[in-house]
Amino acid sequence: MAEQEASGLQVLLSTLQFHRSETDAGNRCYASITEAALRAVWASKKPLGSAGEVRIGRFAMNGTRQRCQSASSASPSRSSCDKDVILNILGVLTDLLSLGTGRRIQYVISKGGSEALLQALAIAAQAKPPDHSILLPLLRLLARVGQRDRKFGLKAQKSEVTDTILSLARRNLGHHLHLIHCLWVLRVCAYNVTTGATLGINGAMELLFKVISPYSKRHVRTVRAAIEALAALLKSKPNSRQAVSRGYLGELLRLYQDWHHNDVSNHYIYIRRGLLLCLKHITNIQMGRETFLGSRGMEILFASVQDCLAGKNLDSIITTAIQILRKCYPKESLPLRRVTSSYCFPLPGNAKAEPPCEASESDESDGEEEAEKYLDIEDVESKDEDYDLETDVTKLRSQPVLDRPEEELEQYEAMCPELAQKFQVLEFESEEEKCLENRTESLPSTPSHFVPSAASVKHSNCKWRNQCVTEMGPDPGKNEFRVPFQCWTKEEKCRWDQTDGKRGNEEAAQGASSCEEEHPARSHAFALRPPPEDVAERLESSDLVTKLLEKHQGDIPFHSPLFYLARAKCVKSIPSYKDLAFPDFWGHQAPPHSKPVLERNYGVQRDKVLDDIRRLIQPGDVIGRTVFDVDEPSPSSPGVPGCLQFFSQFESGNLRKAIQVREFEYDLVMNADVNSNQHHQWFYFEVREMKLAVSYRFNIINCEKFNSQFNYGMQPVLYSVKEALQGRPRWLRAGHDICYYKNHYRCRAATGEGTRGKFYYTLTFSIKFPHKDDVCYLAYHYPYTYSTMMSHLDMLEQSRNPKKVYWRQQTLCQTLGGNGCPLLTITAMPESKTGEDLEQFCSRPYVFLMARVHPGESNASWVMKGTLEFLVSTDPIADLLRKCFIFKIIPMLNPDGVINGNHRCSLSGDDLNRQWLTPNSQLHPTIYHAKGLLYYLRSIGRAPLVFCDYHGHSQKKNVFLYGCSIKETLWQAGCMVDTAVITEDVGYRTLPKILDKVAPAFVMNSCSFLVEKSRESTARVVVWKEMGVLRSYTMESTYCSCSHGLYKGVQLGTQELEEMGSKFCLGLLILHLKSLPCSQKVMAQAALLLDLEEEITDRAQRRCSSSSLETDDEPPCVEEIDYNADSCSDGEEDFSELDQEIQECLSWAEGEREDEGATMGQTCSSKALRGLYISGQPASSSAALPLHSPALGMYSGFESSPV
Repeated sequence: MAEQEASGLQVLLSTLQFHRSETDAGNRCYASITEAALRAVWASKKPLGSAGEVRIGRFAMNGTRQRCQSASSASPSRSSCDKDVILNILGVLTDLLSLGTGRRIQYVISKGGSEALLQALAIAAQAKPPDHSILLPLLRLLARVGQRDRKFGLKAQKSEVTDTILSLARRNLGHHLHLIHCLWVLRVCAYNVTTGATLGINGAMELLFKVISPYSKRHVRTVRAAIEALAALLKSKPNSRQAVSRGYLGELLRLYQDWHHNDVSNHYIYIRRGLLLCLKHITNIQMGRETFLGSRGMEILFASVQDCLAGKNLDSIITTAIQILRKCYPKESLPLRRVTSSYCFPLPGNAKAEPPCEASESDESDGEEEAEKYLDIEDVESKDEDYDLETDVTKLRSQPVLDRPEEELEQYEAMCPELAQKFQVLEFESEEEKCLENRTESLPSTPSHFVPSAASVKHSNCKWRNQCVTEMGPDPGKNEFRVPFQCWTKEEKCRWDQTDGKRGNEEAAQGASSCEEEHPARSHAFALRPPPEDVAERLESSDLVTKLLEKHQGDIPFHSPLFYLARAKCVKSIPSYKDLAFPDFWGHQAPPHSKPVLERNYGVQRDKVLDDIRRLIQPGDVIGRTVFDVDEPSPSSPGVPGCLQFFSQFESGNLRKAIQVREFEYDLVMNADVNSNQHHQWFYFEVREMKLAVSYRFNIINCEKFNSQFNYGMQPVLYSVKEALQGRPRWLRAGHDICYYKNHYRCRAATGEGTRGKFYYTLTFSIKFPHKDDVCYLAYHYPYTYSTMMSHLDMLEQSRNPKKVYWRQQTLCQTLGGNGCPLLTITAMPESKTGEDLEQFCSRPYVFLMARVHPGESNASWVMKGTLEFLVSTDPIADLLRKCFIFKIIPMLNPDGVINGNHRCSLSGDDLNRQWLTPNSQLHPTIYHAKGLLYYLRSIGRAPLVFCDYHGHSQKKNVFLYGCSIKETLWQAGCMVDTAVITEDVGYRTLPKILDKVAPAFVMNSCSFLVEKSRESTARVVVWKEMGVLRSYTMESTYCSCSHGLYKGVQLGTQELEEMGSKFCLGLLILHLKSLPCSQKVMAQAALLLDLEEEITDRAQRRCSSSSLETDDEPPCVEEIDYNADSCSDGEEDFSELDQEIQECLSWAEGEREDEGATMGQTCSSKALRGLYISGQPASSSAALPLHSPALGMYSGFESSPV
């Protein structure tokens, strides 16, 4: 059979060689095209098959013999024979390209097939009269090839064929089969906007409107082809403007209404959708949107969508109509007086807090392009980074440099007491003799950076929170909850702290007293937010908080309300918080079971968007009442009956405004980061006065991210006070009907103070609260406040075994807001005071860990919590790990941002993870001194073995690492890498590979080791380049779930995040054993422990999926997710659609002529065509016409070959 294929192709090639020797230009064109098509057969991975090749070979041989015979015959028969040969060649091409894949057509295009076909068309059209038996198959081939050739329109314009096509269309207005073929090619040419604009100038739109109007069911195939060609033309903005100015938009709306009302059986779905595509392209320009609104287009399309919702297979119409409605919804500014943050912080020196300023606002005619170009700062981190890979080898190489005078590094010696000469005297003192100052020790010398005092925080330019509840006159019952810190004595401690001993409570009280003495302005009484009223009524009115603790006892590891209160009082915030959120005070306990990702209901986004549009069209039921506003606090009042009450002015809280839209629906506006007008993502607020079994809808309307895991099963978290008091104190994933989409709000120059082009997105979700009149808290992710961290450190220090765990807590520096940034040192105590053990202690390599540089990434703090708890635990692996490393840890690098509810920035309005190249000691003190400490360690030859910065990723699944590699960056960028010149230690991959095996949430295939220009100022890259740390990483933890492994399809909770922190420690131990020399004792101990650990890990791995290769980060959703109002997912360039249309029109032409008075279902003799119009979906692309079909080649005489 293979020999038959080869012989068949050989005959064809011989035929082509004969044709190429002819002088006739037309035959040479066809010969070159056929040769390209035949070569495409060989290039394709899907050949026609032996029988097909032989049939084509026999056919070509017959054509050759016929051609040879005609060459010796009389002259009158020569033209007839030439026509037969041309038709035969066109038939061969049609067979080859219709049965093959797109790969064959691409090969034909690469060999100049488009140009040859266009030239052939120009020659054939010159015939007088035109020979349609040649023109029609030629036009069909042009349509099939042209739609896959991105430059086809330009090629047609260059060949001057566009006028030819228009001329053929005009001449065939009365012959619909011929006209349809011209319209197909016209549509393909118009895919190029430049060619489309030229066609528009030459009268193409007027021609098409003659075909499609007025409404008639006669010649529906022609109407469909004309409408689809018009949609392609209108992608050109000049054509759209011309259409608006000539009144075509109103005509399109009338036509759409006629087709919509008369298409009761849904036979003409493609015609209706084609009209919507025309409207969609026209409304891409501002003039089109204004005319659309003035023509009542919103009302017309909204009503038609309502009619279509109940119909089946009408999604293409509904989706396109909703895209138009969203785009044309009048743009509004956010319901705020200004978009900058409610809080302003005066910066030291001459620095000024100014929001980012861009160019002045321009015309919105290019709104669709702006939508595609706009990306949030962090979105750059989530997309493919090839565009900004660093390819300068000089910049990629390690460059040890100092950004400060060398003498400044001496101050950081005090932060390494473990290296002190008299360590043994200092560290073997009894724990009872240590005082609180050791845990909060600051730099001994006067810091060189500016540290504002408490008084300097209260500046005349600051935006302060409203007065506290007591000053507004709350009801008497709530006054009982305002308890001064002096009331907390050791006699009133709860059972959580009994194991801590008396010293813990005394130190907590001592710490509170010292805070009061240092900051007399902050000696106000803190208030725990009031619990539900029925709980308060069951307790005595006096000393309500104490009674609450006595009655509702709990046992949450490493949490104590007393410690939390003591630490919370010392916190300095811009709004001077005087209220404590109940979840932070009471604590969180991980639920016993993980929550699977939420299954997205089909059509949920569509329904939410239609509800938003209904507000504009049917505003009768819109309430529009502001029920909470940080900027304009209303006097204390009992609230509107039946309305939810909101509050967010507590540590890490973020809710700026709440507007009641309908009875059970609320629009929520988040506050921007301090000294900024952007970074809206983090939210954390209280809600009360809810009803039971009622679904409340919340719309957060000023989100900024282009993408969100909320569209892929992520849920916000909810904390119920009633549940907590019943013994279930936990944050739970909650909410249904969740989706994330672009809305109609914009940040304009008038309100944005210079910022333009900012698009906002809506996160919408519905909640059914578990109890009536409960007090609940909603948050973006599991909150972890600064006070929570500080109290957690206090409890960790008390829980450790001081004879085994070396723990030193110091203050790295004071933040801009006057809060301390803690620095921890953790390692194992020397086994003895001998010189050998002390030398081993001091020579341990360093590991430097940081977290929470971005305040909204609370998941990073939960991972850090797991790391810290493991490091001080009694686990034998932890004990061995402490003997191997000295850990320097900054558990929260941006305390001010966390305290004030920021998402990304510090009080300076800067992203601190973009300041590592040149940090400012006044504006970025934590970065400046963290980098200084790293410089110091490098200067004494103790650069960390591993540096890791813990982060959270809002758009990706899994836990993974970003690292740094010169070779991988250059390879990814497509650069030549001379391995003899560029050498690199591949040890940076060891730790990720280890974590991939030991940590269930970690996925190696999600890791990246590329160095990008946009991230040259991040901690990871700077520490790698300037400190020479090979293993410098950013560890990203998902907010949502994992794509494979043990936690596939499960939303990660605090327990899984903490586990990741402990598994990271295990990975460090294995890394140490693989990379560094170890004593025999350590190796033997590790071998025993790791065998047990490996057995546990293997058992867990066997329970999970065996797949180790990562597929798409996001699986397909049931509903097509449309983040943008300007989505291009309209199927216009679906090649199979036009191919199917061509094929079925031919099937119809073969069976019967078009019946002008019949409906589409009665006219179609082809079942596939009838099904196409009834279902509205393209038929299977596998239904290609057979080789022997006379409709394809317009020839006969094939000899059938046995298959």
